[in-house]
This record gives sequence, C-alpha cells and structure tokens, in this order.
Amino acid sequence: MNILTEALLDTCKLIPFLFATYLCLEYIEHKTTTYITRWIQKANLSGPLVGSLCGAIPQCGFSVVASNFYAAGIISLGTLIAIYLSTSDEMLPILISSNIPISLTIKIVIYKIICGILCGYLIAFLGKKQTDQSINIEEFCRNENCHCNANIWRSALYHTLRISLFIFLITLFFNAVFSFINLQSYIININTPIIGELLGGLFGLIPNCSASVILTQLFVDNHISLSILISGTLTNAGVGLIVLFRVNRRLKENLKILFLTYICGVIGGIVFSCIY
Repeated sequence: MNILTEALLDTCKLIPFLFATYLCLEYIEHKTTTYITRWIQKANLSGPLVGSLCGAIPQCGFSVVASNFYAAGIISLGTLIAIYLSTSDEMLPILISSNIPISLTIKIVIYKIICGILCGYLIAFLGKKQTDQSINIEEFCRNENCHCNANIWRSALYHTLRISLFIFLITLFFNAVFSFINLQSYIININTPIIGELLGGLFGLIPNCSASVILTQLFVDNHISLSILISGTLTNAGVGLIVLFRVNRRLKENLKILFLTYICGVIGGIVFSCIY
C-alpha cells in the first residue's frame, strides 16, 4: 500500500503541470498565427538560459513540460537538455534540511544552472541546422490520437489523463524496485575518479525522484563525493525522460537525447572534481 500510495502522490503532483502544458499546446494549435509562431521560434535564442533557470526550481514538473514542448516542436534540443541538466528534483530540499552549508548548496545549484546553459547553447550551436524546429503540434496531436477539434479544455484533460496513467505505472514499477532492492548498498564507496562520475551519471538516468533522493542522501552521509552527486543530479531529470519516450515517437532521437544528457552530466561532474 505504501508503494501504491507514493506512486499515486508522485503522479498527482505532476497533474497540474501536465494539464497546464496541454492546455497551452491546445491553445497554440487552435490559435497559432504567423506572429506567434515566429515569436516562439525567436524565443529559442534565449531558450537554454531561461530553461536552465526554470529547471533549477526543485520540482520535476518543468522537465515534464519541456518534454512535451520538445515533442511538439516548440522548444529546441538545446533548451530541452538545459532544462534536464539543471533540474534538481529532490536534491535541493534534502540538502537544505541536512547539515550541508547553505553556501555549498548554492554553489551546487549555480553550477548545475551554468552546466545547463553552456551545454544547451553548445548543443544548439553544433546542431544548428537540425534544431531550427518549426511548430509541429498537429503531428504531436495525431500521435496522441487526441480530438483537436473538440473543446481545448476537454482535449487538454484527455492528454493529461493518458500521460498521468503512463507515469503512474512507470513510477509504481520503480518505487517497487527501490523498495525491495537496497540499491544504496551497491553504490556506496564508488569514489574512484572518473569511474565514480560515470556510475553516478548512469544511476541518475533512472527516471524517478528516488534516484536523486538516494544520491543526495549518500552524499550527506559521506559515502560518495560531491562530483558524483553532481554527475548523478545533472543526468536526473525526474520523470521528464519517461514523458519524452512516451510523447515523442522518434526513438533514435530520444536515445540521442538520453546519450547527450548522460555525456553532459558525466563531463560536468568530472570538470567539477577538477575545479572544486
């Protein structure tokens, strides 16, 4: 019952974000004009900066919003990666409630934001030809089998319920795994340089808030280094990756995003270990 309740609560926390996101998408699909389209595409120039700042707020809802917006062609790949990297999920509340100096907590958050901005713009620059996305909400809606001609509130609710059910089932699975398998015992004392960051980043890819909880608690208890925490929390975007694989039908593209998130997170952790 605890596993079921936690999965239900985790999903319910995301419902307002999901509904607001789909309501926005439905409105744009119905009301988009040339002016709005051009404005959104120009906004991508500042996307990684704004996205990284928003992602730093301790809530995985922004990564969920970003995944949906990316699938609909509203934000660029660079902006999506920036949000994923800066997302803190449960890290910040645990650090604040522990005996970790507030100055160190601020440094961690600022470093994640900087990583998101730099990596976001770098990816946008290197893949400029591929990331000049156009608004593609009609294709997004066809993939989701929604009724775009219906009332936008009803369509938004339809999307929200579909994705919420999917998130609930995946979250239930991971909560069960974390409840019956003591993963902390397998990742304690992995402070070998580079290897630790590689494993921390890999662990952070688990699309569940439990990953950030475990990593942060291990750092608080002095079982892992700060650079490993950085790697793991850079790659951990909450359930954002779950939503991405659900709403974006281009599997190769999703795998590329997963790879880029992992590489950026690991490099970010290694660089941090060299400068801190």
